[in-house]
This record gives sequence, C-alpha cells and structure tokens, in this order.
Amino acid sequence: MKTLLVANPKGGSGKTTLAVNLAAMLAQQGNNVRLLDLDRQQSAQSWLARRASQLPVVWPYHADTPSATRAGWLVIDSPAGVHGKMLARMLKLARYVLVPMGNSLFDLEASAAFVAALKAEKAVRKERVRLGVVGMRMAPRTWAAQQMEGFCVQHGLPVVASLQDTQAYVKAAFEGKGIVDLPVRQTLREREQWQTLMDWLSSDE
Repeated sequence: MKTLLVANPKGGSGKTTLAVNLAAMLAQQGNNVRLLDLDRQQSAQSWLARRASQLPVVWPYHADTPSATRAGWLVIDSPAGVHGKMLARMLKLARYVLVPMGNSLFDLEASAAFVAALKAEKAVRKERVRLGVVGMRMAPRTWAAQQMEGFCVQHGLPVVASLQDTQAYVKAAFEGKGIVDLPVRQTLREREQWQTLMDWLSSDE
C-alpha cells in the first residue's frame, strides 16, 4: 500500500481539494484507492458521500473493510494544525507528502515553520518520505508562482505542480468528482497542470 499524506497546518491551504482530486485521479487510472479524512470538518468524507456509483471507485478508509487489505493507494487528508507526535505518526505511514501552498506572502510564511518541522522528522531525514509542494489557486509561470518557487528552492523542496483556481474544481466538488471525471474538453488546462504531479508520483515506481 502506498500512502500519500496531504498536509499543511494552515487552514484554507487547499488540502481537501488536493486530496480528493488525487484520489479521483488515481482511481481513474485503475488503482484501488482509499481516502482517509482526518480533518474535523470532514469535507473529504462529504465529497465521498456525493460520489456516484458509476464513477471509478474511491473507498472510504476503514481498517476492517476488504478494500483496506489490497494493494493500492491510501490518500490522507490531514487535519489543520497537525504537528508534533501526530505528524510523526503520519510520517511513519507515508511514502509521499504533498504540501499545498496558497498564493500569498502569508501562506508562504505560515508554511515555513511547517516545512522546517517536516524536514526535522526522522522519516524525512532518512529519505523514507518524498516531499513535494503544490501551488494551489496559482497559475503556472506567474509572479506568485515564481515567489513560491523561490521559497521552495530556499528550502530544498520540489514544486511538483501549480494548480490554477477555476470553476471546474467547484463544479467537480459539488458532484463528488475530480477534475479527471469531468469532460476532457472542459478541463484541458487543468489536466495539463496535474500531469507534472502525476509524473512525479510515477517517477518513484
């Protein structure tokens, strides 16, 4: 089982949007995918409840369900404020950690302490975990994207994608879908932006 943790202690950083779209993307590729919602608001769980049965299946994670015993992916939507022992426990499970970052100075500043805490954890120092940053609500090749890239260079982190804020994400969420579940002609730009993230994941296989 490959475990992917989506984490940033700052509320509103885009964790759930990233987590549910990752789950939908991996399921569309034919993977057995489970989604574990640890956030108090349970937004990812609400998304699962809206997801139609004819779409590629994303299972809610329960340790005692049959899907949990099969190879595949576990995507974890972490709670806001995750730190300390809880963060260390999650990192013991994870092979990948994606840190969503917003497009403002305040988002970058709030993320700096978390990035430092991540890099201090044993699982990260021993390179048992791959870290990547995803720019949220951020168009590629913009001034904001350049600022985030500079921040990541400073902290030795790869930027694996920049995802622009579009109405396609809003529409998909209301329907229990990911970008990949919407018609291709409506989501060409979004799919292109996701490709670098999926390439980063597949490069470890």
